[in-house]
Amino acid sequence: MGGVVGGILGSVLANRATTQSPDREKLDTEGVGNLDSEENIELARRRLEDKIAQLNLVIDDVRDQLGHVNELNNIKEVQEEHR
Repeated sequence: MGGVVGGILGSVLANRATTQSPDREKLDTEGVGNLDSEENIELARRRLEDKIAQLNLVIDDVRDQLGHVNELNNIKEVQEEHR
């Protein structure tokens, strides 16, 4: 079960990591020169919010998938009890 969750999470995050947002590209090209500027702080905040939103989506997807697995297991248990 853990391998399935890890595989799904890894593939989703790897896919999203390949598509960079314009804000991230801007930070990457500017380097670390002026980290305390308000613009860089705002860009970092937006990146963090984007990552949190992505992780929440992945968590919801995994939760849905695990819910389906649990439902199937419950159905099998009920069927076995009636045999």
